Amino acid sequence: MTLEQVLNQQIANWTVLYTKLHQFHWYVKGPHFFTLHAKFEELYDQAAATIDEFAEQLLANGGSPISTLKESLQLATIEERNEKLTAEEMVQSVVNDFSLIIDELKTGMEVAEQNNDEVTSDMFLGLIGKLTKHNWMLKSFLNA
Repeated sequence: MTLEQVLNQQIANWTVLYTKLHQFHWYVKGPHFFTLHAKFEELYDQAAATIDEFAEQLLANGGSPISTLKESLQLATIEERNEKLTAEEMVQSVVNDFSLIIDELKTGMEVAEQNNDEVTSDMFLGLIGKLTKHNWMLKSFLNA
């Protein structure tokens, strides 16, 4: 996999995740509504920033970031959720997605390092740290 492919897959994943987090933000119900409504908003704001950061890094490297929903859905390893989920199922879905992305970012770091691209590798490492912390907090919420 080329570095451009790695970055485009992450752009696709974060685009799908951005929409999924909005869906969860809008449809969360129950006693944890206020907590999760705010958390999902925080996470989709971070997703938007991540999409932009990866796309701009790809452009700086001379690549072409994907930019349509169709491309994102075709390339993403993150899947949409159409069914109605409980608050806990929504949180578990985010944990699963973050875990998948963490694994992909680790592989992406290797590709970036093979291409002597320390900047992209550092971006991936920084995001791994953020996602690991989010997963710890979300798993604590689930008492898992």
